[in-house]
Amino acid sequence: MATFDTDLIIAGGGLAGATLALAVARAVPSLRVTVVEAFPLSPDALPESYQPSYDARSTALAWGSRLIFEELGLWQRLAEHATPIKHIHVSDRGHFGATRLHAVDHGQEALGYVADNRWMGLCLMRELLDTGVQWRAPAEVTDMAPIPEGVRVRLSEGDDTREMSARCLVVADGGRSGLREKLGFQPDRHSYGQNALIANVSTSDSHDFTAFERFTDAGPMALLPHGSPARAGHQSALVWTLSDDALGQVLELSDEEKCRWLQERFGWRLGRFTRIGTCHHYPLTLTTVAEPVRPGVALVGNAAHALHPVAGQGFNLALRGLMTLVEQFRLAQEQGIGIGDLEVLGRYQSLHRQDWQQTVRFSDSLIRLFGQSMAPVAAARDAGLVGLDLLPGAKRWFARKAMGLSGRRAVIDRPGNRPQETIGHE
Repeated sequence: MATFDTDLIIAGGGLAGATLALAVARAVPSLRVTVVEAFPLSPDALPESYQPSYDARSTALAWGSRLIFEELGLWQRLAEHATPIKHIHVSDRGHFGATRLHAVDHGQEALGYVADNRWMGLCLMRELLDTGVQWRAPAEVTDMAPIPEGVRVRLSEGDDTREMSARCLVVADGGRSGLREKLGFQPDRHSYGQNALIANVSTSDSHDFTAFERFTDAGPMALLPHGSPARAGHQSALVWTLSDDALGQVLELSDEEKCRWLQERFGWRLGRFTRIGTCHHYPLTLTTVAEPVRPGVALVGNAAHALHPVAGQGFNLALRGLMTLVEQFRLAQEQGIGIGDLEVLGRYQSLHRQDWQQTVRFSDSLIRLFGQSMAPVAAARDAGLVGLDLLPGAKRWFARKAMGLSGRRAVIDRPGNRPQETIGHE
């Protein structure tokens, strides 16, 4: 039997990579895991305290993602700075159509949550301290070659280069590092010709734990409740889809003018916009890899599929995929099969494919539907929003999509897991 330096190498120690490392450590503790991360971070060098910043970048977590973090034993700590979404309001600016979702109507305390990315990273790192996961940081995976029953990975650590052998390499470093293409995976890209503008904003009225999805003449706009998890506040996380021209106009405005621009397009449901923080922006592209696995290698998260943020499903989809992969690793160990075997990775791809295809269609259809300004299309979508609000079956389907709920059982058997509540894809 071949001898390897480690069993699993994870390229990328961000949210996806760190979550995968923790999930493997919890579900398949017999596997040796090495995380390779380009930034000089490590569980051994954590700040003693966390102070939220007004300009902190955040992620929307579906209720199903909370259940996953509960499986991992992470949720209690993460919830300290996770703002609940108790209501969702979807509307079309200038038209009558709207639909509303309320957590209490679905027997839940929240439909989802908003958490600072940095806080999630710190929580993951603290949990990883209690595992045997090894870190190589700063370091990068620069190449890979197949070997019998596994792969040989080349690492760059400053001026030094070394090689490590493993049974499997998982690429979890997003879609911008170039490693995916260097390994021969060919992504399919569809540009939306739009950009995401991200910033935190303050309003005179409280958000009352409500997430707003507002379709405007300038592009879809999401406002997610942000700030204290204990009491409703006045801060929201803005994600606004803008054309190149509109983005250029907004970026040239002063903060006061940006607030007025927002006001004109969002309306007064949250009172007056009083503050906007640092604006970040990036071009929007639907990126998918048709065959994200090969013997010894698997792509996960944004390396495998990057979605439009309109429905807030990107990280939640990635999280479900990670747990599907971990389950296949666990089964492989039980059956005495190598975790990099194509049979194992092929099952992961097959199980996850339906989820990402449905999620891509769901997100993509929203953009195409609400990106049209023609009167017949506007009338049809307004009727659809009203229908969602009036028809219990349709509303429940929409709510379950937003909450990331369906039929996957818990991978990790931990006290407190609720087997009656399931997660994954419909």
